[in-house]
Amino acid sequence: MNLSLYAVTAFLIIDTDGHRVLAKYYHPRSHPQGESKKLTTLKEQRAFEKGLWQKTKKAGGDIILFDSHLAVYKHSLDLIFYLIGDPTENELMLHSALVAFSDAVHLLLRNQVEKRAVLENLDLVLLCLDETIDDGIIVETDSTTIASRVSRPRADTTEIVINEQTLLSAYQTVKEKVQHRIGQL
Repeated sequence: MNLSLYAVTAFLIIDTDGHRVLAKYYHPRSHPQGESKKLTTLKEQRAFEKGLWQKTKKAGGDIILFDSHLAVYKHSLDLIFYLIGDPTENELMLHSALVAFSDAVHLLLRNQVEKRAVLENLDLVLLCLDETIDDGIIVETDSTTIASRVSRPRADTTEIVINEQTLLSAYQTVKEKVQHRIGQL
């Protein structure tokens, strides 16, 4: 049994028409030579994605062995999320990483996970992916932790609170000075 931290070969987001929305292939130098064939050229990757989409375009499953790769997938409106690994990988680990990523994206995009929203917030989606998988190694499987590391701080609410506190502080200072002047008369 060959144990390795490198569980993920690729991460894909494909729309319901079979077009690539996002693809990230992992080829770490220390990746053990598994049973799956390597997807190194763009032509091989596109052919793999097209065949995988043909097999998984209808909702109903969540795992498939395709072309010597283990593929775990999840449908979301007009997108399909895929995690690809070697056929000897732990399906439950791949599935939990995919569910964590998907749930974190749902949290960040406020449950509007569709092609348009993903493309408009591609920076958040990529950061979310990087917090979940690092160079083919699954590093986090808790969606709230992933979303909290990725989420942007809301500067607008902070400024409003600071401005209100500043105004309140100025009002109190003026009020005290006016009362002090009135007391001197």
